[in-house]
Amino acid sequence: MPHRVVDFFRSSNDSISSIKASVQRRTSPAATPRNSRSRERPTRNSSYASSIDEGAAEQTQPPLSTVAPAKMSELAKEKEKHKDAHNHHRLSFPSLHIGGSKAQKDQAQNPNASLDWKIESPPAVMHGDTESSTGALVSGQLLLCVKEEDYEVDSFDAKLEIRVTQKKPFAGHCQSCSTQTTELKSWSFLSEPSALSKRTHEFPFSVLLEGHLPATTDNSILSVRYDFTAEAKPKTGPPMKLFKTIDVKRSLPVAELPHHSVRIFPPTNIAASVHYSQVVHPISAETFTLRLDGIVKHNPEAKSVEYWKLKRLSWKLEENLETVAPACEKHSPKDPETGLPTKKGIKRTDTRTIAHADLHSGWKSDYSPSGNIEMEVEYQIPSSVKAACDMKSNDGTEISHQLVVEMVVVQEYAPTAHPKHITPTGVARILRMHFGVVLTERAGLGVSWDNEAPPIYQDVPPSPPSYSCNIPYESVDDLTLSRQSHEEIRGQSPVYEEHASSTSST
Repeated sequence: MPHRVVDFFRSSNDSISSIKASVQRRTSPAATPRNSRSRERPTRNSSYASSIDEGAAEQTQPPLSTVAPAKMSELAKEKEKHKDAHNHHRLSFPSLHIGGSKAQKDQAQNPNASLDWKIESPPAVMHGDTESSTGALVSGQLLLCVKEEDYEVDSFDAKLEIRVTQKKPFAGHCQSCSTQTTELKSWSFLSEPSALSKRTHEFPFSVLLEGHLPATTDNSILSVRYDFTAEAKPKTGPPMKLFKTIDVKRSLPVAELPHHSVRIFPPTNIAASVHYSQVVHPISAETFTLRLDGIVKHNPEAKSVEYWKLKRLSWKLEENLETVAPACEKHSPKDPETGLPTKKGIKRTDTRTIAHADLHSGWKSDYSPSGNIEMEVEYQIPSSVKAACDMKSNDGTEISHQLVVEMVVVQEYAPTAHPKHITPTGVARILRMHFGVVLTERAGLGVSWDNEAPPIYQDVPPSPPSYSCNIPYESVDDLTLSRQSHEEIRGQSPVYEEHASSTSST
């Protein structure tokens, strides 16, 4: 019985009729000899169920000499039906393509015109935080290249949108909950049907991205993207579409001096002094200096000295992500009084370590009465890790980073008369420190758009210099060029008329 269940599940491609015929053939008393002592089970093969059923049917058949010719013909017909059913139930998907980008590339192109753009402004970088930044200016030109004369275009529009995609939306499999789109600006270059000549037509555009807008990011819980879309609809032929993405970054100023922090770890006398930079860049190496004081303690009564020795130091850079996944109108709960949907969202958080290291040496130890431990640690983010820069927006999205430093110290003691006879006490402590850092892009040589003013030359006087001329002029005749008639030949010289003027002297 178990082998029949296995055969049934393995023969998923066979038709119901062929399965019934196979089962009846196996259980029929005419096809199975009564005097057989043992029944052979069908062997399991790695082929499909069709080959298994055929092998099982052949094993259960009686000898050829005892089978009537009519029975042989019936078995042959059943085999043919079985093969036809097997071939008929083979599934094929000729229109199924793996990868959706191929279908977009195969869109029909307009042979009479093409659409492109040219950015004239520097990279979009917002200088400063969201409260003090003046934003970023983006300007460029849309290039509509027409390849034939009097090409008629019905409309030509463009728009800039900010698209926020929630990777952990409020309701799964809901497009409205996972994607929120906000239009920042739109342009209408051709609102009426127009006939364009055969050349490249330029349509300028510009937009000011306000300072409170978030920067472009793509992390584990959400992605923020700025999409620029332009579409020209000709009178005949397919429309011309242009889709581009603007990479918007934010750069925070770097302090000239490193930040100084002091931490004390009771009940011990250990004090840690750390100098570190609060601004970290994704593709650069940063350093922090560490000094531990209070590692030596004298006990005059016991005539011994206690030491705290540093055995291991580890650092890691953590990235904290936080956002609010909003609900669409369909999935947001309704107010019981008004019946209108209320704004509601779910808080999504994620924390990951983007860089870490463990150190077991590399510091200087001084166990004199005023002993200390000093070291300088270099840390950086690996190039293989895609870290997200710090961000804080009005919709509740916040990305922050912190530097975590852990130290393992072990207590030892030695007699005052024999300081080299060190004995461990078995006491160990873990000292942990957290420092908030800001991960941001480099500003480079660019400045904010409102600081880009033309140079002012202090040496230039407010008025042009005066010229003194002592040459007297008795009379000056005004000569004016008279207009010739349209019938005048170009080869003739122009005719001047003389007008008497009053005598002027200077």
